[in-house]
Amino acid sequence: MIDSHCHLDHDPLFANLNEVINRAKIGGIKKLLTICTSNQSFKNIQKILDIDEIIYGTYGIHPHEAKNYKITTNDIIENISKHPKLIGIGETGLDFYYNNSQKNEQIESFKKHIEASLEADVPIIVHSRNAETETFDILNEYRDKKPKILMHCFTGSYAFFKNMEKLNSYFSASGIITFKNSYDLQKTFSKIPNDKLLVETDSPFLAPIPMRGKKNEPSFIKYTINKLAELKNVNANEMINFTSKNFESLFLCNEN
Repeated sequence: MIDSHCHLDHDPLFANLNEVINRAKIGGIKKLLTICTSNQSFKNIQKILDIDEIIYGTYGIHPHEAKNYKITTNDIIENISKHPKLIGIGETGLDFYYNNSQKNEQIESFKKHIEASLEADVPIIVHSRNAETETFDILNEYRDKKPKILMHCFTGSYAFFKNMEKLNSYFSASGIITFKNSYDLQKTFSKIPNDKLLVETDSPFLAPIPMRGKKNEPSFIKYTINKLAELKNVNANEMINFTSKNFESLFLCNEN
């Protein structure tokens, strides 16, 4: 199993990292991608990368933080070059639900990240909330350059999936697909091609059923895999194989 999106630099994961990693490995997780949200986050991630061979990382500024960082494309590329286990850019994108940063600040930051991902030839991890039209329109501007897109914690509409499918995007399922009120999302995931599916915990957030109410962690990924397998009418081992192969194909970090 591969957890394609977690935040190991967030407590309580960061404060109990050895135990969290041990439980993940015992549970059968082969890789973890810990995701950057700010420059302080990045400082901690650089320390985390060398703790265990299964941990990989990214560099990016979350849309909530866009107002705090006037980064350039070169800044992003320089940071992604600081460690060989930094394999993606993000998370970035648009969040027009909370609007913790102004829309124009989010859009400017998002475009810088996209341009950096293209120049560095690495995937971009995209956050999109209440911004389906804008997210697609911006990414579609770069369509001819074939960006490598991962829609993180995908909770979008079926129409949004179909638009993003035109850009050859991958879609990551989080614990939200296990929630009882997520019927429409479950229906959408049932229609996403198997070769475009990944799974994530987004831990320490969004613990899946039956772990709701607890702080999420990578070892809980099995519940999301089981639900996704059910939705796709395959067994859990097949879903593990699909999602792991897709992660490797997208992020190109196959073991030698």
